[in-house]
Amino acid sequence: MKEARFLATQARDDAPHYQHSEIGYNYRLSNILAAIGRGQIRVLDERVNRKRAVFEAYRARLGDLPGIEFMPEPEHYRSNRWLTCITIDPKKFGATPENLRLRLEENNVEARPLWKPMHIQPVFSGCRVCGGPVSEGLFERGLCLPSGTAMTEEDISFVCGLIGSEHKARARGRGL
Repeated sequence: MKEARFLATQARDDAPHYQHSEIGYNYRLSNILAAIGRGQIRVLDERVNRKRAVFEAYRARLGDLPGIEFMPEPEHYRSNRWLTCITIDPKKFGATPENLRLRLEENNVEARPLWKPMHIQPVFSGCRVCGGPVSEGLFERGLCLPSGTAMTEEDISFVCGLIGSEHKARARGRGL
């Protein structure tokens, strides 16, 4: 516990000046943030259940579209489904994740690519890389869908309708 507190308070050495022998972090919480966190813990199960329901609603409506895959839930585990992310195979779906993101944006729906891997972030250019192809592929094919706990069934249907119509429009354009 002492070491955790030391690291969480910037790993500042016991000296009258700011001196650091180790890399530390600023993980301290103010009293107000701690109180908010305690309040959130009381509704954690409810929030996780809602996130899981949003994920399942997306999967029920979009799971049969060609080229769209959802993150599986490993056996013996229970995901909190914090964020619903899909991967898109442009050849099967007919559009790239960026095409789809722009279509959603045109309709005031915020979606984002999956996280850009650390090894291709500009700040880490020139650093040694261990691995990479899997995360690069997910970044190229992935899209994070709106997943807030306040989403209504109408909101989810609207997003799914835009995704479905983009697939249909692209399929018609390819003569499918």
